[in-house]
Amino acid sequence: MNIKKIFSNNNEKTFIDFKRPNLRVKDFFQDGEKRDIVFILISIVSAILSVIGTDLFRFDLIWIAIIFCGFPIFKEAIMGLYRDFDIRADVLVSVGIISSILIGELFAAGVIAIIMAIGGFLEEYTVSKTKAGIKKLIDLNPSNCTLVINYNRTNENEIVVPSNLIKAGDIIKVVPGETVPVDGVIISGESSIDQSLLTGESIPIDKIVGDEVFSGTINLFGSFIMKATKKGEDSSLQKLIKLVESANPENAKVVRAADKWATLIVVIAFICAVLTLIFTGEIIRAVTVLVVFCPCALILATPTAIMASIGNLTKVGILVKEGISIEKLAKIDQMIFDKTGTLTYGKPVVTKILKYEEEISEKDLIHLLASLESPSEHPLAKAIVKYYKNNNKENLEKVSNFEMIIGKGVKANLNDSILCAGNVDFLNSLDIDIPNDFIDENISECLSIGSTPIYLGRDGKLLGAVILSDILRDDAAELINQLDKLGISSTLLTGDNRNAAEHIASELAIDDLKYDCMPEDKISKIKDFQSGNHMVAMIGDGINDAPALRQADIGISMGGVGSDISIEASDVCLVSDDIKHIPHLIALSRKTIKTINIGIAFALGLNIIATILAALGYLGPIGGAFVHNIGSVIVVIYSSLLLRFQY
Repeated sequence: MNIKKIFSNNNEKTFIDFKRPNLRVKDFFQDGEKRDIVFILISIVSAILSVIGTDLFRFDLIWIAIIFCGFPIFKEAIMGLYRDFDIRADVLVSVGIISSILIGELFAAGVIAIIMAIGGFLEEYTVSKTKAGIKKLIDLNPSNCTLVINYNRTNENEIVVPSNLIKAGDIIKVVPGETVPVDGVIISGESSIDQSLLTGESIPIDKIVGDEVFSGTINLFGSFIMKATKKGEDSSLQKLIKLVESANPENAKVVRAADKWATLIVVIAFICAVLTLIFTGEIIRAVTVLVVFCPCALILATPTAIMASIGNLTKVGILVKEGISIEKLAKIDQMIFDKTGTLTYGKPVVTKILKYEEEISEKDLIHLLASLESPSEHPLAKAIVKYYKNNNKENLEKVSNFEMIIGKGVKANLNDSILCAGNVDFLNSLDIDIPNDFIDENISECLSIGSTPIYLGRDGKLLGAVILSDILRDDAAELINQLDKLGISSTLLTGDNRNAAEHIASELAIDDLKYDCMPEDKISKIKDFQSGNHMVAMIGDGINDAPALRQADIGISMGGVGSDISIEASDVCLVSDDIKHIPHLIALSRKTIKTINIGIAFALGLNIIATILAALGYLGPIGGAFVHNIGSVIVVIYSSLLLRFQY
């Protein structure tokens, strides 16, 4: 940055950069996130330069790390003591840093400060990302909508108004591609609505006059007129926003391992040092006691184990946002699953081709249907076309006079024939009979498990049908089996219908399920488990899962198909959507906590023995510094073994 001058403006010192004239020193220091990143990076560079022997006019550069990263720790320790009368880990860390400085172990002091600064930054960053997720959720609600004045009167008029001004009883027009602004009922027109935001259902829902529509859902095709049943601030999307903002685990207060021992260790360290000085009269012994009791190994036991664990998980595509999540994961005994996009792939695919007309082959049937559906933007049509292209080399034929009937089906001309495809009612309306025995023998079972049939007719005759389903992930059954071996019970909560939910649950041997769930239903179920002293993990992918992910003790989101909001509301993210690694996540978390506890026990034992030897004069400052550092090295090496853990 080319700084030209510094001047005083309204008592504010401002750096002027002629390329960026609005950049102010005040702005930089108020932007805590950027400031912390810069200070941490500078501190890391200073530590590297220090370890290779670089200095500046005999000034050890590690002091930069101690000042930049250590000062905030000192500040928090003092504020905790002064304001809250609480001896927390900040006091423990401060003692470690100061003691290291007293015996000339400046590098150790700087490293401790950097590690704790990085941990603090990651926590602050996670909080800010959660707030950003809520803002994105708010942005999903359209700011404006079309209000119809004097509906069905001679002086009918349409005006654009802010959505938050809509009241119950207002008449609103919603066009294709528009987000429904408030909850209401369709009074004219029909369409297909994408409700995945609220329910997680993978297939759009056909809506006709008299059907309810909800705010935040997307109108895919036809225009319709609706009557608002709620004012804007009481709509379904606003309720979802409030749930995300307010949902927090009521029983998930977990204290860091170092904090558990902070008060006791700090008090004992100072008492031992003072008593040593009183009884021996030798200040060197007192300082040595303070040095060896300085709990650096104890401080490092938790962060190094957590960092090694997070590094291990990253290699298999699992990102853990906070180290404290590892401790919670180790205690999980209840896993709750969303269905669509989590246990299933979340997209309809062709699973069966059923021919009725004997003269036509399955290949010809799917060829005709894909050709007919190719101009359509409907998700089911896209799934049919994709299936055909993945399994056949022949090009699709071009149709003419294509027509889409919203919520029913499509029809068009192909060569000299009239093709039509859609549901039973649509084909019946075109005088194409679908025999009951064909439905009973081939379709009824598919309907019972939540699949969707698309019937194809040509020139007034039924040719057959294609079945589309949302299929299970390859590793879903093995996942449930592995969780059972780990002593974790599984529950299925889905916004999908009963048939689809029961089919998936039976395939996976999940006995506990709840279907037709809205976001508040999932939260209620999680709270029931938590009130029974269960530690709950929730895994989901959609925006509708975000409140439940926050309410659960641990929220696990699908990174590939999951929405940004559900990812930001969660504690753990499966980057590649590979659910097979969840048992590894749980097992590693349990191993990590065991490793931390062993490291803490070793550090405490070493401190006690070294303190006794120092008080008796058998261990001097140099020996104390050696014990101090060798203990830390042992703890770090032992914790680092977690990088190689496999389940």
